[in-house]
Amino acid sequence: MNWITNYVRPTINSLFSRREVPENLWTKCDDCGTMLFHRELAENQNVCTSCGHHMGISPRDRFTALFDGGVFTEVEVPEPVQDPLKFRDQKRYPDRLKAAQKKTGEKEAMLVAEGEINRTPIVAAAQDFGFMGGSMSMYVGNAIIAGAERAIKLKRPFVLFSAAGGARMQEGILGLMQMPRTTVAVEMLKEAGLPYIVVLTHPTTGGVTASYAMLGDVQIAEPNALIGFAGARVIEQTIREKLPEGFQRAEYLLDHGMLDRVTPRTQLKDELTTIIRLLMGMDPAVVADLPAPAPAQPEAKAATPAEKASDK
Repeated sequence: MNWITNYVRPTINSLFSRREVPENLWTKCDDCGTMLFHRELAENQNVCTSCGHHMGISPRDRFTALFDGGVFTEVEVPEPVQDPLKFRDQKRYPDRLKAAQKKTGEKEAMLVAEGEINRTPIVAAAQDFGFMGGSMSMYVGNAIIAGAERAIKLKRPFVLFSAAGGARMQEGILGLMQMPRTTVAVEMLKEAGLPYIVVLTHPTTGGVTASYAMLGDVQIAEPNALIGFAGARVIEQTIREKLPEGFQRAEYLLDHGMLDRVTPRTQLKDELTTIIRLLMGMDPAVVADLPAPAPAQPEAKAATPAEKASDK
């Protein structure tokens, strides 16, 4: 062993060895298979730049793109009793909650915030499908009620982004009870004369579609979002008929009167601004509505010889 073996060879190997590339720099589109650079995908709000396929997006990332300057304030949500049924399947319910919290970095399956979109004040709530399938839990029920009460207090419209697989089975009947609770919260908004707008994202299914997700004054959906109560296979087995192509997709529901609009995610901010200002009786939003620049100060002119002589 000498200095060549111990020093020179490792140095040369390190210079010419293949550098490791992080695995999370590229994302493959589920629809067209295009490899998308993570920065371009994030800038386009997780919408494929090649085919327009809408991928999942977290509530926090959605709000960052939605609110002006990415600035919003979270609305406090009352904490429910944890694991009231002492539920256990392959794992204990508290362990599943901890795993979901570690995976998403969020406390629960819904985030509630207040802020402005195109200088239009709103209160918004968004479900996180990455958190136990966005399942409707007691916390989700509390979040919707907290958002509705905050909207009523501030006299702002309430915008809700739904994404769920149904009620949370680990909470049993307590999870299902959020259906009437959230329905009452929506009714509170209607009595206060405030708009309630729902944006249905992929997927929105189960008890969520039988309660707050289908009670909006305006129903908007993202393109190709799966929306329905029961699964297509269950329906086919029940009615013993083949369902039509695209059944339970946003475009099919729009054609059959279940939705008002199908709007791409990148256009939602402007669409919501127009609808909210119309329903609230506000003036239309002004493009580039920024403070006017300060008037330019006139430049000082050079003194003439006569003025210089008079000064003397």
